Amino acid sequence: MMSFNFNSPTNLYFGSGMLGKLGELPMPGKNAMLLTSCGKSAKANGYLDRTLEQLQKAGVRAELFDKIMENPIREVVMEGAAFAREHGCDFIVALGGGAVLDSSVAISAMATNEGDLWDYVVGGTGKALPLKNKGLPIITITTTAGTGSEMNCWGVISNLETKEKIGFGDPMLNPVMAIVDPELMLTVPPKYTAFQGFDALFHNTEVMMSKGVNIMSEAIALSAIENITKYLPRAVNDGSDLEARERIAYGSTMAGITMQLTSTTAQHSMEHAMSAYHHNLPHGAGLIMISKAFAEYFIEKHACDAQFIKMARAMGVETADKAGDFITALTALQKACGVADLKMSDYGIEKSECMTLAVNARETMGGLFLANPCELSDEDCAGIFAKSYK
Repeated sequence: MMSFNFNSPTNLYFGSGMLGKLGELPMPGKNAMLLTSCGKSAKANGYLDRTLEQLQKAGVRAELFDKIMENPIREVVMEGAAFAREHGCDFIVALGGGAVLDSSVAISAMATNEGDLWDYVVGGTGKALPLKNKGLPIITITTTAGTGSEMNCWGVISNLETKEKIGFGDPMLNPVMAIVDPELMLTVPPKYTAFQGFDALFHNTEVMMSKGVNIMSEAIALSAIENITKYLPRAVNDGSDLEARERIAYGSTMAGITMQLTSTTAQHSMEHAMSAYHHNLPHGAGLIMISKAFAEYFIEKHACDAQFIKMARAMGVETADKAGDFITALTALQKACGVADLKMSDYGIEKSECMTLAVNARETMGGLFLANPCELSDEDCAGIFAKSYK
């Protein structure tokens, strides 16, 4: 608990209205690749134009690449890297949600290194080669509160050909600057506010469950858990509630820090397997589906009872004195946010896939299994999927 390493080269600017100050800040280059999604929200809500105005104010030319989808794929990463080279971009501005921020890490690396992304991916069919060159500098501007990717060097990319969804990153790919402006999150629809908020919550709860948790990551994670639990129902119910948006954004960004201090667990490996096979499944939704059964497995094993009690108290169960109180708090929060009845079957997942997903989770992101508070076999993992199935 008393040993940890923390090094964040990311200069974080957090607060409402912060995007309006971007043009006054020092830029890491003169020709930016402005990376955003293939959706319409950044354009429709004016965030894209505002970012372009700020870059112009800073004396930066911007080249727009707007092809990132919800679960980013290898082919688009490679296309983005070629775009950056073709247009002589010397840094990346990633404007969007988790998919855009994740993609920026991979595009940054592949814009300056030879070969294919999967040459450098560790896990599954990846060749695990070391990066030879530093990537392009990255500025992140998050428009959602969920992944915490604005603060770290990791991105999760899918390989449709091999049905793999694997985390990719390197410490030298950490963003040089992050803009977290909760005003950019006011227009996120209720369903996605919930999905993203639970992703942020589980980043922190998994850190608390991890056997690598330490005094610093625990303190930050508990603060984030408390804020997300208290304010997420408000944000889901009224998207214009700026105070709620600020608190959820705080919890999400803090997760980006706790994940640098302590790894998440196999809950994330398991969901990545789900959405690798079913690409239309939102990451947060998949996490919600398996969250109760995943926690119950470790509660039944008494693997980290004290941590569950601490989380339950942070989630508002002030008299919590047993690990199961965490499930009570989690269930109440899911009901309050309208996501308690999500079904795997609605996304095409079949119960017969449970072992396939379990094996894929370990083969592609087995490192997170090492962070679990006790052993979780493939059979146990398949059992959690089966128990979660609706």
